[in-house]
This record gives sequence, C-alpha cells and structure tokens, in this order.
Amino acid sequence: MRELRIHGRGGQGSVTAAELIAVAAFESGVYSQAFPAFGVERRGAPVQAFVRFSDSKIRLRSQVYEPDYVIVQDSTLIKDVNVFQGLKKGGIAIINTEKAPDNLPEDVRVLTLDATKIALEVLGVPITNTTLIGAFAAASGEIELDALEKALRQRFAGSLADKNVAASRRAYDGIGGGA
Repeated sequence: MRELRIHGRGGQGSVTAAELIAVAAFESGVYSQAFPAFGVERRGAPVQAFVRFSDSKIRLRSQVYEPDYVIVQDSTLIKDVNVFQGLKKGGIAIINTEKAPDNLPEDVRVLTLDATKIALEVLGVPITNTTLIGAFAAASGEIELDALEKALRQRFAGSLADKNVAASRRAYDGIGGGA
C-alpha cells in the first residue's frame, strides 16, 4: 500500500484533490481511499487530506502517518506545520512555490512547481489543487493522465472541466510526465 498526505489551507481544495486522486487511481485500476482530517477549522486554517493506493482491498481507516508522498499546496505551511513528518526515505514531496524553500529533508525527492501561476493563467483563480494533481501524476506514476482527465470531467462540467484538465496537463508536462 502507498499513501499520500496533502497539506493545504481551508478553502484551497485539499479534500477535493484527495477525492479526485482516489477516483483517478481507481480508474487506473487500483483500490483507493480518500478522506480529510479537519475539525471546525475556518478558511485559511491548516488542513490535511489523505489518499491510499493498493493492489488489494484497503481495510485500514487511520490517518496517514508515514506517507510515501506529500503535496504542499501552500509553502507558508512549512513554517507552521512539519509537512515532512513521517515522509518515508525516498519519498516524494511536491511543493507549490516559485522558489525552493530552505531546510528541506535530504532523503526525499523534493519537487517544486509554481502551481499558483499556472492556476492563475489557466483557471483565472489561485486554486491549485487540480494543477498539483497533474504534478503528482507525473512524479509518482500512481495515476494515469487519462484517468485523471476522466475524474476531472466527472467532477467539473463544460469549460471549467476543460480548464482544470489543461492546468493538470500543464503541471504534468512541467514535472516531466509528458517526456
């Protein structure tokens, strides 16, 4: 079983990202599970969402404490939350930032992407969740790009679906998934 933890702030779409990744993983042929961890947080407060992937049924229902992957939607969280806590050696961290943060762990692969810029250019709003999902697909190989597009088109309609697909594809290609 492989696990992903998504760090974001309330209103950034972390829970939606987890759900979309789980749907795309299922469409890619594996079992998946997505769930959030938040209480009465308000917009802007730190939140987490989780996804599990497995070739067999998933019976575990706890939070993810030792993820294989981490997505950080807001790089300012790195100062407030230990987003790398428990990240497995050799794991992948994808951070939404225009510049590489300081004090990153050495035993993991850290990828940075200016997902906010992509979201603003393609979607017209700074909502980065679908952009970062494209980056995750390229970096991890856990979900296929076609399955991600199908999940996005199930969730969004019309031009909004087209824009989210375009944002995720741009991030996918930016990370190197299109190579």
